[in-house]
Amino acid sequence: MTDWLALIYPYAKAFHVMAVISWMAGLFYLPRLFVYHAERGGTPEPSGSFAMMEEKLLRLIMNPAMIATWISGLTLVLTPGIVDWSMTWPWTKAICVLGMTWFHMWCAGQRRVLLAGGGHPGRRYRMMNEVPTLLMAGIVLSVIVKF
Repeated sequence: MTDWLALIYPYAKAFHVMAVISWMAGLFYLPRLFVYHAERGGTPEPSGSFAMMEEKLLRLIMNPAMIATWISGLTLVLTPGIVDWSMTWPWTKAICVLGMTWFHMWCAGQRRVLLAGGGHPGRRYRMMNEVPTLLMAGIVLSVIVKF
């Protein structure tokens, strides 16, 4: 029954890598847009432009990329013989992926807050911009080193 997963494994893995790259690009860029939005939010025109860029980035790139990442990642996990759940690395990767998903949702929430005229100072968004980098490092080390 799961033989078809073994057959599509290389394609699922390639699709997963492409989806992750797209998702990560958005996760790196959206908080940077928040910095600019927060620091120039008092003037109507730039904040309107930032709001449009934020919305399109989230809706057209990040959300589909996150969904594709999850679907292809679960396909990889369900492929027999790929993941040894008795090891530590799949659990650390899973925790980091959940953290990445939380950060994605936090960004979506912050976009709504910024649209309502609130939000954090630019410095806070700069600091939060490091979260996906740390989570990515945890994911890559987990998968490559397999500790």
